[in-house]
Amino acid sequence: MWNQAYRKDDEESGHRPLYPMMLERPELRWSFIRKVYTIVTFQLLLTIAAASVVVTVRPVSVFFTTTGAGLAVYIVLIITPFIVLCPLYYYHQKHPVNYFLLGLFTVSLAFVVGLTCAFTSGKVILESVILTAAVVVSLTLYTFWAAKRGHDFNFLGPFLFGALVVLVLFALIQILFPLGRISVMIYGCLASIIFCGYIIYDTDNLIKRYTYDEYIWAAVALYLDIINLFLSLLTVFRAADS
Repeated sequence: MWNQAYRKDDEESGHRPLYPMMLERPELRWSFIRKVYTIVTFQLLLTIAAASVVVTVRPVSVFFTTTGAGLAVYIVLIITPFIVLCPLYYYHQKHPVNYFLLGLFTVSLAFVVGLTCAFTSGKVILESVILTAAVVVSLTLYTFWAAKRGHDFNFLGPFLFGALVVLVLFALIQILFPLGRISVMIYGCLASIIFCGYIIYDTDNLIKRYTYDEYIWAAVALYLDIINLFLSLLTVFRAADS
């Protein structure tokens, strides 16, 4: 099977460059891309499994929301991804420590996502999942198509970072001074647009800029983009449904 020749029109065969003036070997970059998307797929499957347990097994969500121990564990789960990112950045090239830290990062974030969905209607969750999947696939295909035609999205980095800072400040204001349902919907829409931009930006980096030993960091970036897009859409649909 491995000795079969690729067709000349097979883009993933490595015979065609992913973008104009590509200096590296295309087959190596395609191998890197497949590795990153494989890791992201496992992360998403693990997230779905953990979140499903929290949503469907009611004692789990009740434990987190009605007991002091549950609240303490919930706070730990929220903090853990931020703490793990530091050693993960340092050890992202050291196997198997990088995979262990990545698993810990994913599981803790998966439970946070599950608790966010626990008291949301199934209709809203399904709408958010479907729209997230459609947007991610569409933007990924568009970025590959645009990169092949010479478009570059590296200029988005500073703008997206600035927009993310504004979004965080908006969230803090919303927490301290609740502005109502319309404000929540505006926040969710703005967050969705920003993370759509990050999906394009990080996919473009995946195609052109990440080195081959940065597969863990590339997977983390795309995974966070997808999860944040889902949570943003969930916020919009939940506010509209209330």
